Amino acid sequence: MNQKNNKIGSYRWSICGLLFFATTINYLDRQVLSLTWSEFIAPEFHWTNNDYGNITALFSIFYAVSLLFAGRFVDWMDTKKGFLWAIGIWSFGACLHAFCGIATSGIITGNWFVGFEGAKEALKTVNDTGLIINVSVTLFIFARFVLAVGEAGNFPAAIKTTAEYFPKKDRAFSTSIFNAGATVGALAAPISIPFISKAFGWEMAFIIIGALGFVWMGFWVFMYDKPEKHPKVSQSELEYIQQDDIADSKLVGYAPESNSKVTLKDCFKYKQTWAFAFGKFMTDGVWWFFLFWTPAYLSSVYNMGSTQSALPLFVLYMITLLSIIGGWLPTYFVEKKGMNPYEGRMKAMLIFAFFPLLALIAQPLGHISYWLPVIIIGISGAAHQSWSANIFTTVGDMFPKKAIATITGIGGLAGGIGSTLINKGSGVLFDYSKETNMVFMGFKGIEAGYFIIFSICAVCYLTGWIVMKSLVPKYSPITSL
Repeated sequence: MNQKNNKIGSYRWSICGLLFFATTINYLDRQVLSLTWSEFIAPEFHWTNNDYGNITALFSIFYAVSLLFAGRFVDWMDTKKGFLWAIGIWSFGACLHAFCGIATSGIITGNWFVGFEGAKEALKTVNDTGLIINVSVTLFIFARFVLAVGEAGNFPAAIKTTAEYFPKKDRAFSTSIFNAGATVGALAAPISIPFISKAFGWEMAFIIIGALGFVWMGFWVFMYDKPEKHPKVSQSELEYIQQDDIADSKLVGYAPESNSKVTLKDCFKYKQTWAFAFGKFMTDGVWWFFLFWTPAYLSSVYNMGSTQSALPLFVLYMITLLSIIGGWLPTYFVEKKGMNPYEGRMKAMLIFAFFPLLALIAQPLGHISYWLPVIIIGISGAAHQSWSANIFTTVGDMFPKKAIATITGIGGLAGGIGSTLINKGSGVLFDYSKETNMVFMGFKGIEAGYFIIFSICAVCYLTGWIVMKSLVPKYSPITSL
């Protein structure tokens, strides 16, 4: 029976499902701090916006630098072991946050043998709030460091897995599906974490959410293997997965991919690397700003508590789920319009780059109803995730599989630098605008600060697209690595 009459298997989508849940857990773990610091943690440790901004900015630095090495680590360890190490480390780091209160109390008072509530009571007797701030912030920074080191492995490993299990024409769609885990994680966070914190304490929110990663590791051990070795991948499905390799092997001058190691120095020789890195630098910070600061925005501007903001945040991230369309659109351009994968992706990314411009009117419309900026941030988030699914996939289009995790890590480093700048800058700006009652474009106080950051976010995608297109104007895959 020929292949036409054989049904192509679908095990690759089970692997995609695992990537989706890993990314969901990844984002849940990141969100615990942003949803607990203002209402639960800041009063206990006397934090300001700047303290929180320092922690988020340093997390971005740790994450960015770790991405550079995580990509190399995943390429070296290969996908299965690399992913296990990554999620094991970040799950430990997530749980570690819960013990920062006990450690703060122990360092300051000398009494380490107290529970969560005992630590709170002990800190109430300490008059030196500056000491409490310094010690607690330092401990949370360390916990964020461990979290960042582990979480840095998620996207290099996931993008590498996608390249292993999907042909080029399907990679943007499969990436958009697993990348939707970021949205689902952000969606699940506000309807779970504040309520866990209220019922059991903020510490248990870190522990319960952090433990999910250890559960995922069991599924990964038993479900993942290379498609050519996996007993659940049929011959017809394997041929479908490897269709690009089969087609390339028929080209004149074709040479199979070598097993030689790729160095960082080699990667930086190519404009494709710089294009990907600049696109990430310009846009990753926008997503992190919305993720880390939207709960604080609703609290500062609209005086919402964590449970009050649960519904608006839920709606916001429900809108962001529209990003799955972002993975389908380039497939449409490739299959229906005859474009090559890179051309189709760049056209789709240009379309998505226009939607964040709506952020320019988010704050002005916020005086009518807080739902308007919530909806606009949701649309901008959907555009970002659509953009993200496609910019990640350009790596698989341009580079051999052995270099995918490394290039993804380089782009992640650039994105982390952008995220660090916007998170640290936001914390400083928001405290300054609040303390000085700054006036800008008709907005006063902290609202003026948010309007400035929203305006910066609005133009980042078009800027990134223009530079990427200038560096790599047409499809140009790397064959010399």
